[in-house]
Amino acid sequence: MAVKLRLMRMGKKKQPTYRVVAADSRSPRNGRFIEIVGTYQPRQEPSVVLIDDEKALKWLRNGAQPTEAVEKLLKIAGTWDQFKGAAPAAAAAES
Repeated sequence: MAVKLRLMRMGKKKQPTYRVVAADSRSPRNGRFIEIVGTYQPRQEPSVVLIDDEKALKWLRNGAQPTEAVEKLLKIAGTWDQFKGAAPAAAAAES
């Protein structure tokens, strides 16, 4: 099963908020998901990005692929830097 970290649209018409979820890549955008990783509220000023670092890092380390939009949000939240910083150290420890 290929897992993706992606956005799930919520909210009223013309007033979107998004959940960042881990979901099977074959499921529809607003369909079944495995776990909620965070939220994104683009209509706030400034935009609000709340990512649970533990959950996001767990999924990234287990091979989940983020979409382009989620990757940008992870970079804003600082989670992407933690993931990329931890990957070389883990690879060096295995050698």
